[in-house]
Amino acid sequence: MRASVRRELDGRGTGAAGYRHRMPLGLVMMEQGWITPAQLKQALEQQRAAGGGRLGHFLVRQQAVSEHLVTRALSLQWSCPVLPLLVHDPEALSSLLPRLFVDAFGVLPLRVAAGKLVYLGFEERLDAVLALALERMSGLRVESGLVHGSEFRPAHERMLKAVYPPVQLLEASSEPALVRALARAVERVRPVESRLVRVHDCLWLRMWKDAQPGPVPDAASVEDVIGSVGE
Repeated sequence: MRASVRRELDGRGTGAAGYRHRMPLGLVMMEQGWITPAQLKQALEQQRAAGGGRLGHFLVRQQAVSEHLVTRALSLQWSCPVLPLLVHDPEALSSLLPRLFVDAFGVLPLRVAAGKLVYLGFEERLDAVLALALERMSGLRVESGLVHGSEFRPAHERMLKAVYPPVQLLEASSEPALVRALARAVERVRPVESRLVRVHDCLWLRMWKDAQPGPVPDAASVEDVIGSVGE
């Protein structure tokens, strides 16, 4: 456990978490000919007057563009697809991620394809760190994309109401204290398998109580621990 925690904490601030410059949304839409400079200026003024908010929201509100066109522009900005929601079954997907991550990081598991690929939907920006963590934890390849906001928000609310695996939250005073707490959790559950991955500033420990026949575990057969080291 000590070696696993050190491995994950040594990876903070590297890899997928690195900064990548992206063209501002308004410039993307102007370049595509979807809005005029006057429409962009008006939306930026409304954004400043409101003290913030999403630029796409103000463009839609002034009827300059549709919500679907804003999502298309965001997909160009992030170089990712726009994913269809299709038939969505929250209960069949809720064991992929802890509820805390679904809520805090604004992610929506959409579906698992052929037992090898899982699609993750986001409303306005991708989370490469979370996607990599899920790949490492589940063994599934993750494809991330954007979902139209009017479809994403009600589906995300339904997702949060699903049944999730039990989770324990830990905040330790030091790295050795976190190692001891995670080790005690493994000793308590005595899982057939366990994995530890980093998700932003926390560590996610998943413990499988029974061998699983498929890529998505039963919510009652796994237990999660989310731990962090306090400042």
